[in-house]
Amino acid sequence: MYLRLAIWFIFIFGGIFGGIYSDSVFFPGIHNNLILHIILFIIGAVLIFIVMKISKNTGRTLAKYGRKGNVKKLDTNVLVKDGIYAYMRHPMHLGLMLFPLSFAFLTGIISFIVIIAPLEIILMLIMIFTIEEPEAIRKFGDNYRNYKNKVPAFCFKFSCIKKLFESVKK
Repeated sequence: MYLRLAIWFIFIFGGIFGGIYSDSVFFPGIHNNLILHIILFIIGAVLIFIVMKISKNTGRTLAKYGRKGNVKKLDTNVLVKDGIYAYMRHPMHLGLMLFPLSFAFLTGIISFIVIIAPLEIILMLIMIFTIEEPEAIRKFGDNYRNYKNKVPAFCFKFSCIKKLFESVKK
């Protein structure tokens, strides 16, 4: 868990500092455009709202269906296939992948938006498929393998996206 938090820390602050440096080299003077920054900030605020809504709903789904018995607050011991998890295997990750991009828009750092955040999203996808999925297979075995064969990692159909925003009662 601490390793994952460290990775998020590196993504966000690395994106900011790397983006500031890249902008000074590739887009000098871009930060003087107030209108551009206002527009980017509004886009970032909307994306942050989306990230928080998805994280809240998927987290509540995991809390409701993913724990039986005495389990740590952020852990699960039951494979969740209910709610949005019936439509996609990684809905929370989908929301979290938007976090660096939304933060990039909030800061208005063009290099962060155009180069760094997309690279971070690709890194997150690699982590999902090389770390998260094998962990789930070790934890849930054939049950997860069967789930993986039936449910896509991500679903971008309107009905799936709509499900991401449906509130879950605890």
